[in-house]
Amino acid sequence: MQLCFWRRVLVSIAIFCFSGSIWAMQSPSALAYENPDLLPAIFTPVVDLAKSLPDPQEEKLVRELEQFETDTGWKLRVLTQYDRTPGRAVIKYWGLDEKSILLVADSRGGNILSFSVGDAVYEFLPRTFWIELQTRFGNLYFVREQGEDQAILQALDSVKGCLLKGGCNVVPGLPREQWILTLITSAVGGVICGFAAQPRNDKQVFAWQWALIFSPLWGILFIAFGIGPVVTRTSDWLPLVRNITAFLMGVLVAYLSPVFSRPSSNAES
Repeated sequence: MQLCFWRRVLVSIAIFCFSGSIWAMQSPSALAYENPDLLPAIFTPVVDLAKSLPDPQEEKLVRELEQFETDTGWKLRVLTQYDRTPGRAVIKYWGLDEKSILLVADSRGGNILSFSVGDAVYEFLPRTFWIELQTRFGNLYFVREQGEDQAILQALDSVKGCLLKGGCNVVPGLPREQWILTLITSAVGGVICGFAAQPRNDKQVFAWQWALIFSPLWGILFIAFGIGPVVTRTSDWLPLVRNITAFLMGVLVAYLSPVFSRPSSNAES
């Protein structure tokens, strides 16, 4: 009898929890995910529900996006949200189509930026572009230093600049953190090349065969990870010169390391 009693209690608790979860899912807060009432009655390409943009900045951005659409035909739209969102209602409100780009800024996640892109856009800006764009401008470190408004504005500037010049495979510009990474990979590639090129006997000066064997490794580090990201993102020659210098210094240090580690000979008998 006691076992049946506790079993009925557990069943009652389970039914209560299940009913509560159903009620929570049907509560009015869930309707915010499909709430066209949050959208303004007057058409605007920027809906700033989270107040991420100061009023003068928002007004300037509205004018720029409207002019950009008039000049190019591309629709750029911005939605900022926090605890409320109009959800899919923005599709009808803005008439989003294959030539539309929607930037959504929501500070509740780890990355505040997300993008909804029309099919025609991918011909000019591939999916990898949008991943890099989100990672560069939407991360918490950038937002903490520059602010949400700059994350939105600089991301839009990158998109507009790439569309005006006919497309981009990567996001233009070379952040300092990314350049430091390319500098490190260039130096490591040089060290590997230098160690591989060390002579194996007294008759050899430069073991080019071994350097050639290891070329896939140091070549990937130096060319693909050290030079490629620089030349594809900026026309500035200074980062390129620095990376090449780091590679050559790595080659020289690794190549000459046996000379420094060799014990000094004693001339006294």
